[in-house]
Order: sequence, then structure tokens, then C-alpha cells
Amino acid sequence: MERRFQLKSLNTFSVNAFSKSIVTAHHEHTLLKFWRKAYSKGKPVLILGGGSNILFLENYSGTILLNRIKGIFITENKTEWQLHVGAGEKWDELVVHTIKKNIPGLENLACIPGYVGAAPIQNIGAYGVELSQICEYVDAIDLCSGKKIRFTCSECDFKYRDSIFRNCLEKYAIVSVGLRLRKRWKPILDYHELAHLDKFRITPRQVFNFIYIIRHKKLPDPVLVGNAGSFFKNPIIDIKTARCLFQIYPNMPYYYQKDGRIKLSAGWLIEHCQLKGYVFGEAAIYPKQALVLINRKKIATGTEIAALALYIYNKVADKFNIYLQPEVRLIGNYGEINPKKLFM
Repeated sequence: MERRFQLKSLNTFSVNAFSKSIVTAHHEHTLLKFWRKAYSKGKPVLILGGGSNILFLENYSGTILLNRIKGIFITENKTEWQLHVGAGEKWDELVVHTIKKNIPGLENLACIPGYVGAAPIQNIGAYGVELSQICEYVDAIDLCSGKKIRFTCSECDFKYRDSIFRNCLEKYAIVSVGLRLRKRWKPILDYHELAHLDKFRITPRQVFNFIYIIRHKKLPDPVLVGNAGSFFKNPIIDIKTARCLFQIYPNMPYYYQKDGRIKLSAGWLIEHCQLKGYVFGEAAIYPKQALVLINRKKIATGTEIAALALYIYNKVADKFNIYLQPEVRLIGNYGEINPKKLFM
């Protein structure tokens, strides 16, 4: 019988999937070596960090390559700190590390699961801050040529939950990320749950503590309940469509974007379809946050969770004529699946 490797502990949804093999890379040269070895056999390769933003829909027919390249290197000048961080560092541990060293700038991004290498792929963001605002560069290996390339922040083409890497996951392997944090710190308290804080007296550590409390109150712990955080992106629509919706739903929350468009709350849309807490087999919508889908007892299949997501997609489309897009990557037998194939 062909040997299979369990992936349940390698994805925060705790989906019980298997792969043909699993290898771990602690250095750039071993990562490239393992990738080339697997690729030479004609099998797919999936480079994985913490598995906090993926959903396995079925068993994976190739090699799971765990990126565990570590290292946090900090330099500074009169105006800023510069951090060079290995892709295999856990993001939340990096935030805690900087807070302990009295280096502000990452506090709004506290408690985000996953590894540093995954942060640029979807341009992680929370509470008014996105990675693009503090990223200086991303170092990645071109898997075809074997050469290491440094992408500047502008070359990463960061957008809302998007970057140049999201659609090129089979071409590049991110090995490190460069961050630039200014010493002249100003708290970012625009998010409504932070608006009551005094911007003249608040400290970075206090902002971190507030966000820690907020996130742990409304988001489930993946150790206890399988989940990948927010399943859908917040939709961004044009101003004309937004005005029509506001006439019908005057209490609908919204956020102006720099390009003049309007960002809506996907969680609010789902909740106002009366879906909060909705149970679909062993999958469900988290009762405290409608944007989070959960594997209740860690026995739901990936297709069961995807079916729930499709149900939500159709309900929101029917009620609001808005088509949600998944933030979570869908992984099939041979690699990532275009969500358009599922959400039509």
C-alpha cells in the first residue's frame, strides 16, 4: 500500500486530508533542492507555512514543502527600524517580539495566525493597517531559474488581500520579508472598535493589548475549533451601487477607499441574511462572527465547508446582488483551484 501523510495538523481548518509526502526546509538552498526533487518526479508541490489560509477540498497528490526558514535581524538609524525576517517565523510571534523590544508599528496586526512568508501573498491587514504600509521588500526564489529576487514594495503590487505573489504561487517561494517601522510613532485608531481610545495617551503595548482582547473575544481558537479566520473578503463596490444599497439599508456599515469606491462588511451582509450560527453538517458559521466558518468538531470535510461557503455566497447574492470572493485558498488534488469554478 502506498504511504500517505496526514495533513490535519498542518491546516487550521483541521481538515483530515493526506499528501504523498511532506518535507521541511530550514534554509533557502534546501527549499530549492526539495522543490526541484519533487518537481522532477512530475508531481505537484505546495509550499506551506502555517496552513491558516487554505482549505483542502481533497487529498493532495504531491509534496507538501514546509517553509521553516527562520531569523529576525533588526537594524536601526535615527528615524526607523529595519527588520529582515525569515519566511518561517510565525507572524504573531514577530509582533510580540517587537512589542517586547519597544519597537512599535506592528501592534494593529497582532494575533494574525500564519507565518511571515504568507503575509505578503494576501497583503495581511487588520484594524486599519496593511502589510503594504510597512513592507520595504520581499525576497523570493524564482523556482525555475533558482535565482533569488528582491521585490520592492511597489513591485509587489499590493492591493486589498492581494499581491503579485497570489497568482504566481507556483513560480516563486518567499524566503524573507523586509519591514520598515518609523520611530516617530502615531497610533492608528480609525477602526470603530479602537475609536474610543485616547490617541494622545495610548501606548503601542496598550493598542496591542486591546486588539488581543478584541480578537480573542470574537474569533475562535484554531486549536479548539477548526477555522481559517475570515473566509470571505470584504466586498468593494462603486459609489453608485453603494448609494442604492444605503437607501434600502441605511445602517449598513461602510468604509471609503482611496480610489473613491466603498468597502462593505462581508460579515454584516452574511449576518443580515440571518445566517449567523447557521449549521451545515459538521461545518457552521461561527455564532460570534459571521465571517468565520468553522469545523465544529474537527470532523468536517473540506467539501462540506466549501458547500457551506457556496450556500453563503448564493444567499448574499440573492439578497444584496453582491458576489463575495473567498479570502481562503482552495486546494485540490493537484494544487490551487480557481474559486470561480466553485463560486459561480
